[in-house]
Amino acid sequence: MRDVLRRLVAGELSEDDALSEIRRLQLDELDGRARLDLGRYLRRGVPEVVLAPGKSPEEAAKLVVAMARKQGQGLISRMSPAHETALRAEAAAAGLEVVLTQGSARVLRGGFTDVVTGGKVGILTAGTSDVPVAEEARMVAVACGCDTRLEADLGVAGLHRFVGPLAATLEWHADVIVVAAGMDGVLPGLVAGLVDVPVIGLPVSTGYGHGGAGEAALGTMLQSCSTGLLVVNIDNGVGAGAAAALIATRAAQGRRRGRSTATTARANAATSSRPKTTPAMARERSAPPGNAKSTASARTATRMPASSHGKPRRRRP
Repeated sequence: MRDVLRRLVAGELSEDDALSEIRRLQLDELDGRARLDLGRYLRRGVPEVVLAPGKSPEEAAKLVVAMARKQGQGLISRMSPAHETALRAEAAAAGLEVVLTQGSARVLRGGFTDVVTGGKVGILTAGTSDVPVAEEARMVAVACGCDTRLEADLGVAGLHRFVGPLAATLEWHADVIVVAAGMDGVLPGLVAGLVDVPVIGLPVSTGYGHGGAGEAALGTMLQSCSTGLLVVNIDNGVGAGAAAALIATRAAQGRRRGRSTATTARANAATSSRPKTTPAMARERSAPPGNAKSTASARTATRMPASSHGKPRRRRP
């Protein structure tokens, strides 16, 4: 976008040519089927993520690599082993780096550096089976420019395990906490009842029997007594990570504005006139609270004149 504007100002592009290039930056068509929303990050601060299921491994790999070439990074979620193999081959042919997590990946163009927003996203999981979905949320938060911290295996079956990691996450000054839990899904409500930062419940389809595909965890989170708990859909790590990143980024913006205001205030105070140092006059002084004045005021009322002739009047019988 900056390059297009620079070339427009330099006269290298006409207005129509610049408009065409901006449109291509916003939307790119691939193989006549997919339309990549390349301008999503500029609009929302959250890049597009390719959902692997429903796409052939080759097709999904081409989409991710095309996004990485155009905007520096391409994201994909819920990959199968076949998707991962195709992605590695396509990225290697294009000279791109692949950063893999459990079932998700980021493809990075050479020289690409993440935008740093200053936001902090804490992520907790109830069990180790919830980690892949939590890693998906973490991948999106990192792609949005946030710093992340993940603590795993803190479920309520051993409640003493989560106290230390939760305290460490709060001491790290997390702006928002994502809590992933399957089975009964109790942990997000428990965390939301203890902290004063936004909490996002991420139900995971781990479990068995009745409600074992994540329905029980989702129902528990929706029915939580902890007010303010936000809940996304089952296994929606992308949605949880995006929401957490937006909250954390806005919190970081508020901190920057606060520091800027404080700096301006200190600068103004340093150049302002010195405070009044002359001693207070007598009329400006006051006695301590609760103590009566021990001396009469300098200005006293004049004495009333005595009655006529200075003699009391005799009372009639």
